[in-house]
Amino acid sequence: MRKIILIFVITLAFVSELKAQENNVFKAKLTSSEEGVGMVINFYDKDVVVEGQELLGCVAGYIFADYDYRKWIIVDADITDESTAELTVVNDYGSEDLTALLKVDSEGKYTLKQLKGSAIKFSKEKKWLKIPKNLIFTGKEMLEY
Repeated sequence: MRKIILIFVITLAFVSELKAQENNVFKAKLTSSEEGVGMVINFYDKDVVVEGQELLGCVAGYIFADYDYRKWIIVDADITDESTAELTVVNDYGSEDLTALLKVDSEGKYTLKQLKGSAIKFSKEKKWLKIPKNLIFTGKEMLEY
């Protein structure tokens, strides 16, 4: 009887851990090395602090470029299903905003699709560069904090 209970508890713990890992799809640091752009997100707890802009408090995430200090802040993120989230994004000055979708496919690639509003842009060598309307993130690191 003890063996059955022990096997049940271990199985339950294993299934719970797998479910927890599945639910962390929208808690990560994503990178697009091709564009030099990345995202830090946690759409579950919405407790991301924007690097260099701690005054804003906790948000759902932010978008950054390797070559620019500016950030685009994800002020709201609604998870619509296990692979899709709707985002409200604003630049760090609050003067431009947009809505976007973030989708993850079965291969683990994330696609950020800008729907309406301003275009996400960063400054590089004194010129504004708009990032593609459909940006694919292939790199992913799990956030641990």
